[in-house]
Amino acid sequence: MSPRTVFEHELSQLRDDLKKMCFQVEAVYDRLFAAMEVKDEETILTILEQDRMVKDMEKNIESRCLSLITRQHPLARDLRTVSASLKVVTDIKRVGDIVADMAELILRLQMKDISFYSRNLPVMVKESKALLHNGVAAFLKRSEEDAEKVIAGDDKVDELFNQVKDDLVVHLKEETADVDGCIDVLMIAKYLEKIGDHAVNLGEWEIFQETGNMRDTRLL
Repeated sequence: MSPRTVFEHELSQLRDDLKKMCFQVEAVYDRLFAAMEVKDEETILTILEQDRMVKDMEKNIESRCLSLITRQHPLARDLRTVSASLKVVTDIKRVGDIVADMAELILRLQMKDISFYSRNLPVMVKESKALLHNGVAAFLKRSEEDAEKVIAGDDKVDELFNQVKDDLVVHLKEETADVDGCIDVLMIAKYLEKIGDHAVNLGEWEIFQETGNMRDTRLL
């Protein structure tokens, strides 16, 4: 095979590995909140035990990216693709870490219904997941237009976070307020907001791999 054919094959493998990691983290996110709704503590404990899998995926993809850069010496568009993939894998890994942290908080809450603390929190769960899914899709499809929509969509998640904070303030004023629970719920909301931020990063890395620009600054 020609060097170009070899490079394209390895680049395709990289994208396949990245896709698997993204889908794995999305699936764990779904499992976490589905388990919370039915109070399935065993599934949540399993999620914590499987966190190592995502870490291994991250290392393998990073190794593949560095190998492509050092052995194949990609230029221009190809270099942007590999560089962006190297950044995206870090964002996805951090989302995986966040999901594990939220699992621990849900266990500490003893599987309580989070809507008890804020009716906006279940909405935030769905919106953060949708933003993450759309960010992954935009990057994998190489859709700059969809990436712009993801970046714009973060405002909704930020607004929901503010609404959750307001709900918790009201809850804390009640005589029977669960202070520890409110703190844990606020942390969950903050984690969901951070997932939105990582989704925005995916959108920005998609724009970078197409244009070489990051936040209106030319990088490559």
